[in-house]
Amino acid sequence: MSATATKVEVPDIGDFDDVPVIEILVSVGDSVAVEDPLVTLESDKATMDVPAPLAGVVKEISVSVGDRVSQGSVLMSLEAPDGDGGGGGGDGDAGGGEPAEQAAAADRAAEQTTAPAESVEAPSQPAGSAESVEAPAQPAGSAESSETPAPPSAPAAPARTNGGGPIYASPSARRLARELGVDLRSVTGSGRKGRITKDDVRSLADGGGAPAPAATGGAAGVGGLDLLPWPTVDFEKFGPVERVQRSRIQRISAPNLARNWVMIPHVTHNDEADITDLEAWRKQLNDEHSREGVKFTMVSFLVAACVTALKQFPNFNSSLDGDELVLKRYYNIGFAADTPGGLLVPVIKDADKKGLKEIAGELTELSGLAREGKLSIDQMRGATFTISSLGGIGGTSFTPIVNAPEVAILGVTRAAMKPVWNGSEFVPRLMVPLSLSYDHRVIDGAAAARFVAYLVGVLSDLRRALL
Repeated sequence: MSATATKVEVPDIGDFDDVPVIEILVSVGDSVAVEDPLVTLESDKATMDVPAPLAGVVKEISVSVGDRVSQGSVLMSLEAPDGDGGGGGGDGDAGGGEPAEQAAAADRAAEQTTAPAESVEAPSQPAGSAESVEAPAQPAGSAESSETPAPPSAPAAPARTNGGGPIYASPSARRLARELGVDLRSVTGSGRKGRITKDDVRSLADGGGAPAPAATGGAAGVGGLDLLPWPTVDFEKFGPVERVQRSRIQRISAPNLARNWVMIPHVTHNDEADITDLEAWRKQLNDEHSREGVKFTMVSFLVAACVTALKQFPNFNSSLDGDELVLKRYYNIGFAADTPGGLLVPVIKDADKKGLKEIAGELTELSGLAREGKLSIDQMRGATFTISSLGGIGGTSFTPIVNAPEVAILGVTRAAMKPVWNGSEFVPRLMVPLSLSYDHRVIDGAAAARFVAYLVGVLSDLRRALL
């Protein structure tokens, strides 16, 4: 009986279409077993491996790295051994895949993992509402914006094992490795065909096995740092506990937050701005435009003011690329928006070309889409500078985390009336705290102080800055 070729198609991957192929883990002629990973796909928020539905030999690969696929797209064909019965899991080779095993493999393929998509950066800190600085914030959470990512045709090269081949690990094992800080290149897989299991990852994290390779230079990732393993504690020994799954956005954000905090030398500069006149003008504008459905929030004024300051201090609107500084001549301002599932960071594109009314309208629209979970990936990418407002939650300052590849982020907390000395007497003024975090590799303390001082001046008399 001649061998039978079975087409491997993209399984049910939820609501995602046109998903890029970021890794091809096998070559023509390779022998694979049931559940061996064949290709890796990447949605806007997660990555997933497509496993082999049966044992066999790779006869043909129908896709390339960078190709975009959807449910039902043909990825490759597998040729079952003679007498195997093809994809039906017949009475042939035991490795041909029993129906139950194939069904389980398909189910696992459909599982959305929590690996971060490099095209979407996480928001850099807890942030409040996109509404007025004085207004209460919406329920919180997180996800982030980033500079335009590398095209899918040029993904990072897959990590290699000591033998030089790709790493074979289930999505759950990859996720656990990220959480425990384990370098999968150092893990010896005990599963079928050397596949890395969660137990293998735990074993290395607990001290069993070779340590992760040390960083060899400045370009090494966070995993190359010589850190102790994350502590493993049996919390139930000390009392009753409850385990609650973090939101999907929080799980995706975590690796980006950790990378940005560890890799970027942060400094935060704090100051206050007098927005007494600005707040009065904001209320006047809302009264005048109430019938038009446009709501002027304090964040809309902050966007306009930040654009003015960024034009005066172009290094704050840049990105570090090796030994070069990329000065951007466009001004895309991200802002943290609360959603029930976590923080998202929509981006107002070309904010320098929009009037205050247009910015206010776009803020309202994007905030609504964020709360409804309807933001597109394009609406969350390309930011050059980010504003994180804690709104009416409270606080006097905080340290926002720079959202790579940006070099600065502005944190804003609740405004409060304070007595301010005007040279002859104390007068009540509405003061808003500002916290600017910046990448010290690009910006020094004096430049940050000048930037914030300029921004304070703009907010104190924004109408003149908008002329």
